[in-house]
Amino acid sequence: MADDSLSATTIIHAPAEVVFAVLADPTRHAAIDGTGWVGGPIESEPLTAAGQVFRMAMYHPNHPDGTYQVANRVQVFDPPNAISWETGQETDDGSLTFGGWVWRYDLTPVGPSETEVTLSYDWSAVPQSLRQHIGFPPFPADHLGNSLAHLAALVTS
Repeated sequence: MADDSLSATTIIHAPAEVVFAVLADPTRHAAIDGTGWVGGPIESEPLTAAGQVFRMAMYHPNHPDGTYQVANRVQVFDPPNAISWETGQETDDGSLTFGGWVWRYDLTPVGPSETEVTLSYDWSAVPQSLRQHIGFPPFPADHLGNSLAHLAALVTS
């Protein structure tokens, strides 16, 4: 583990295509989240390509407004092997800015009905000024394992 990233890995008893389909569905992200910060999607279209932007409602008690929205831009879309996105926000003029942190899921089939899933959170591109404002990582390390457990429960239910 590098100083600027965290990761966790688990085996999910489902084919990689099934796991990937859940990850590519923003309507399922709140149920996957291990912190309780992710709300519902602003748009409900599935993720289909790198560069796609999807917005999510969020809640954090330390946020000035409590509730807020994030704009996520898909960086990697490689079904059923990997999916990642960077998180940012929309400015008043409608442009997007990104904070420098990335969520990534890597899926490796380990049999016809099992997939090794690694969830990574990388904040290596976060500027120092933002690091001073937001402590990184902004959640306990076990959040990633909790998210993978939620993902496994969703996929196998």
